Amino acid sequence: MELIGSSYKGDTKNGRMDGKGEYTFPTETKYEGEMKDGMLHGKGVLHFPNGSKYEATWENGIAKQGSFTFADGLQYQEKDWDYCDGYDRRFYSERCNGLRPAGESQLTDLHPPRLIPDGCYDCGDGFYDPNSRVVTSHTGRFLRNADDSEHEWIVRTCRKAWDEVAGVDPEMSVATIPKETSNVN
Repeated sequence: MELIGSSYKGDTKNGRMDGKGEYTFPTETKYEGEMKDGMLHGKGVLHFPNGSKYEATWENGIAKQGSFTFADGLQYQEKDWDYCDGYDRRFYSERCNGLRPAGESQLTDLHPPRLIPDGCYDCGDGFYDPNSRVVTSHTGRFLRNADDSEHEWIVRTCRKAWDEVAGVDPEMSVATIPKETSNVN
């Protein structure tokens, strides 16, 4: 375990995890619960570094039934999921606490939003640097290298550290077209 950066505290049998214990993965995700023959087995909870959790019943290392709760307390529902659908795009905190006053935009579920390091993107579970193609946690810990697909998705959809008006061609903007050629009155 030490070789790959994981650790275990708890009951053992024949040198293997067995009984109740806490297994910490190299990503700092922690499993607390029952083990059998070195595997997750029985009731247990995976606690993710971002504060979300997955509570499940496990059989020989495979989750058979479980529920996922996001860091903000929103519980995922497999059926009749109405959060962030095409009709209601509010953040969960807005659903719970109401909308912010006019003129106070809420850019993320966290208000005020995290400050993004220069040249980076906020990709949800951390910050992405497109030059190094590395995703780090919000505290600066390495999470992963982004492949081409993830890089393209982050650059296309995630919040940036810099201000940029999306979808506007400055040369065609009403603000930059000379008054005599503009159709705007």
